[in-house]
Amino acid sequence: MESRWARARGLAIKTILLIGGALLLKRLTKSTTRWDHARLVADSLCGEKNSKRQAARDPDHYFNLRTITCPAAEMVDGSKVLYFEQAFWRMPQKPFRQRFYMVKPCQKEMKCDVEVRTYAIRDMEEYKNFCDRPKDQRPLPEEAIGDIAEHLTTIYLKRCERGKRCLYEGMTPPGGFPNSWNGATYCTSELAILKNNEIHAWDKGYDDCGNHVWGVKEGPYEFKPAPVSSFSDMLSSPLNLPPLSSNIDKRIEGGSCVLQE
Repeated sequence: MESRWARARGLAIKTILLIGGALLLKRLTKSTTRWDHARLVADSLCGEKNSKRQAARDPDHYFNLRTITCPAAEMVDGSKVLYFEQAFWRMPQKPFRQRFYMVKPCQKEMKCDVEVRTYAIRDMEEYKNFCDRPKDQRPLPEEAIGDIAEHLTTIYLKRCERGKRCLYEGMTPPGGFPNSWNGATYCTSELAILKNNEIHAWDKGYDDCGNHVWGVKEGPYEFKPAPVSSFSDMLSSPLNLPPLSSNIDKRIEGGSCVLQE
C-alpha cells in the first residue's frame, strides 16, 4: 500500500514539474508583441542624456548638449506621447529645442517595428523644463494632447540584427520631410537606440540640389545616459561654452529635423 502511495505521489510530482516546465517554456518563448517594441523604444528615449564624452573627444564638431525626455500623455490607442527638450549642458534652463514625440507600433503591412513621430508644441513656454518639474506643476496629460501641433517628421525603426550594438535603428523615408532652415528644402533624420539606453541621432538639411546645408557632417550625436546632475556641476564645467557666432545654429542640429522658430 505504501509503495503504491509512493508511486502515486512520485507521478503527481512529475506531472506538476512537467506542467510547470511547459508553462515556463511557453513564457520564455512568447514572442514580443508590436506594443512591447513600442514600449521599449519609449522607455529607452526617456531620461536625461548628454554628449559630454563626444564633445570632449571632438570639440571642433560637437557641442556638449543635454537632452531630457519624459512621458507627457498616452493616446486612446495606447501611443505614448513624450516631451523632449534639448539645451546646452551648462544652460539646461534655456532649451533651444522642444518637441513632442509620439511612439507607436508600425502598421502591420510596413517593414518596420516602431514609428517615432515628432510634433511641434503650441505653447513651448508652458513646457519649458517640463521633465525637471514636480508632476503637480506640469501641464496635465489632456492639456499636452491638446497642445500637439504640426507634424514635423517620422522615423521608422527596425530591430537591429544580432551582434550589433543597437536594439533599434532607422531613419526618415527617402526624401525626408520639408524644412526651410538655412536654405534647406528638406531634412532627414537617423536614429539608433543602443542597449545601454544610449541614443545616436543624426539630422541633416539639404537644398534642392542635394547639397548639405545644415547639421553635422562627421556622424551622429551620441547621447549617453547622464548620472544625477546638478546645476553647480553644469556651471563649473568649462567644456564647450556656446560660441558667440552666427553659425551656431548650423552646428547644433542634433535632435530632430526642426521647423525653426
